[in-house]
Order: sequence, then structure tokens, then C-alpha cells
Amino acid sequence: MLRSRAIFIVGTIMFGAAAAAQPPAPQLPKYSKSPAELTAIAPTGGVGGSGNAKVQVVTILGDPSKPGPYSQLLKVAPHATIAAHHHAGDRVGTVLQGTWMFGYGPSFSKEELRTLPVGSVYTEPSGAAHFAMTGDEAVTVLITGSGPTDTVYENPADDPMKKP
Repeated sequence: MLRSRAIFIVGTIMFGAAAAAQPPAPQLPKYSKSPAELTAIAPTGGVGGSGNAKVQVVTILGDPSKPGPYSQLLKVAPHATIAAHHHAGDRVGTVLQGTWMFGYGPSFSKEELRTLPVGSVYTEPSGAAHFAMTGDEAVTVLITGSGPTDTVYENPADDPMKKP
């Protein structure tokens, strides 16, 4: 009995030490911004955006190039078309302004677009190809995800970051 109690105590100590050795999980900071404050944040660019000249990326929380949660605003100009691409890590989009046309698939297809008005929510599953466009009005989408992320175009020739 004494031996089993000693094994239990040693096991508990070892488990506690192993748990303590693990780096802490990324945590969200205390953060609050009004719509006016969010509008005032300058575009940051960076990973997770499409690289399209008509899309401004504003990282408002976290760092999408590193492990952990992040949030970005995508401010998309009128008459923008974003070719099929995918990202590492699951993402969730919420349409905050305008009407977003969004679809899933390995190549852009107007027939596959779904019209998403303000308040709509959609997902961008990790590795799942998707595409989008805007009509006559600008669109703002809130993207939340867990990094690190990236953007990979299904057809490398569509990648605006690799065009002269």
C-alpha cells in the first residue's frame, strides 16, 4: 500500500511538472473598439489577405502570421473580383457592411456565388478553396481565425502578389 501511494504521489508530481512545462495557450487580450474606432485603424496588410489591390486588410487583433487567435477587417472596394484561393486554418467571416458575393470551389464561378447581405456569416474551412466579388458598393467583412494562416491561389497565375 505504501508503494502504491508513493507511485501515485510521484505520478502526480510528474504529471504536474509536465503540465507546467507546456507553454500556455494563446489568450485573448482585453479589447473593445467601437465602429468609429475600427474605421480609424489604418490598413496593415499582411498574411490572410488576398493580395488584391481592391482589398485592404486591417488586422485588429492578434497576429495572423503566428499561432493564436486573430481578427481582420477586409475592406473590399466596389467591382472587385477575388480568384479562388485557400488559407491555412479555419476562418469565420461576418459581413459588416455591403453585400458580399461568396462561393466555394477551385475556380471562380459567378453561378456558384451566394449573395450575403449585412449580418451574414460564412466559413472558410482550412484548405477549402473559395472566391468572392463585390457589386456597386464597398464591402467590409470581419474575419476571425487561428494562425498562422496564409493565402494560396488555386491557379498560381491568379495570385496578384506574383504579377508584375
